[in-house]
Amino acid sequence: MAEQRVSLITLGSQNLAASKRFYCEGFGWKPAFENGEIIFYQLNGLLLATFAEKALAEDMQRVASGRPGSFALAHNVRSKDEVETVMLELLSAGGGLLRVADEPPIGGLRGYVADPDGHAWEIAFNPGFVIDSAGNIIFGT
Repeated sequence: MAEQRVSLITLGSQNLAASKRFYCEGFGWKPAFENGEIIFYQLNGLLLATFAEKALAEDMQRVASGRPGSFALAHNVRSKDEVETVMLELLSAGGGLLRVADEPPIGGLRGYVADPDGHAWEIAFNPGFVIDSAGNIIFGT
């Protein structure tokens, strides 16, 4: 049986330069490796990659037939105040507003921003999650 772990998330990108601006200027992340087709970002415990969409399709031996079903990636923060701050930084780095920050029924605060390729990022403060000093998120308090 496989261990419960996600090691790497790879997002197809139509424009790596615009994608890099979003992640580097918006989130403040630094690439761990990059070439003309792929950029890796070392996160806490996993890697995020942006891969030129055509090259990714070729790598998977899959004909690009549009985007897969709905999904969102999440970047949780330690306080409500951080939600709008991070969202504004992402918008100024080329992101697109999907949903203004508001309070979900479970409490906290969340909003959605799309990266330049349309990948949805939820920026959220959830009072039921703990973020440790290494940036790892833990379900429950």
